[in-house]
Amino acid sequence: MPATRDRLTPAYYEPLRLPPEIAAFSSVPDTLGPGSPAKVGILDLGYARVGERTELVERYQKAPLQIMRPLYIDPALPGMAFTYAMSTGGGIAQADRYRQDLRCGPGTEAHFTTQAATKVYRMEHDYATQRLQLSAGDHAYVEYLPDPLIPFRGARLHQSAVLTVAPTATVVYGETIAAGRLARGERHAYTLLTADLELRRPDGTLLALDTVRLRPDGPGGVAGPGVFHGHDHVASLYVVTDRRPPAEVADTLHLALAGQSLPYGASVLPGDCGAWVRVLGDEQPRVAGAVRAAWNAVRLLLTGHPAPDLRKP
Repeated sequence: MPATRDRLTPAYYEPLRLPPEIAAFSSVPDTLGPGSPAKVGILDLGYARVGERTELVERYQKAPLQIMRPLYIDPALPGMAFTYAMSTGGGIAQADRYRQDLRCGPGTEAHFTTQAATKVYRMEHDYATQRLQLSAGDHAYVEYLPDPLIPFRGARLHQSAVLTVAPTATVVYGETIAAGRLARGERHAYTLLTADLELRRPDGTLLALDTVRLRPDGPGGVAGPGVFHGHDHVASLYVVTDRRPPAEVADTLHLALAGQSLPYGASVLPGDCGAWVRVLGDEQPRVAGAVRAAWNAVRLLLTGHPAPDLRKP
């Protein structure tokens, strides 16, 4: 675990690579700037298998990011640690820099989620970033399923996620993006959203890369095929695993969504490291239901147990 002083340097919390589209908005805010108190949120958590359950054995947190103690809420997998990430600021503001490091050791079973949807507020200066580093050791089973990301009018955000998955580990990773504060009539009123997802092995081998560039006023907009395609929500679920053949995982995702009456597509990931699915929709509850159906089907396939109730408000 890095020293505390190292975590508070820009080299630690800034993204390794910043898309030029986002970098073009770099400026000095007339409010608190990057690195100021309450502008750098950090979670640095380590998990290990202790006896029959997974325990949080290393913990560092810096507001506005924080967690409470892990919960054990799944009667089918009583040793799985469930961790809820929270933000004391209520959302992401301009010049915020967030980083999460989630290290799951050999044989661990862990689930990560958020307390509520992540709001990205209007930005008049600079931009905001979220950086995730998640690793899963040999034979670990890890799920990362946050609530949706909701960009407000004028939001500028870059997200980067690097999932480092041992050959015998399983990671189920999900993300959902809304077109904006739809109840306020803010449909694609954000300025720019960019995201990079990397799937890697512990030796650095790149398994897959997925990039998202959403700029409503840019060439092609955001409503075409492969993006929102005229819908208000887009959700993706990635499953990196060796527990079942990738074609079987893809078929399981496909069958789970076949009765949802929503447009979707499922396929095998590059290098046969797993499978993924992307689904579109106009109503958040229906999209959330589709994601849960896919998660539940994958969980049954890979563990023999259904998805639990996450007990959110």
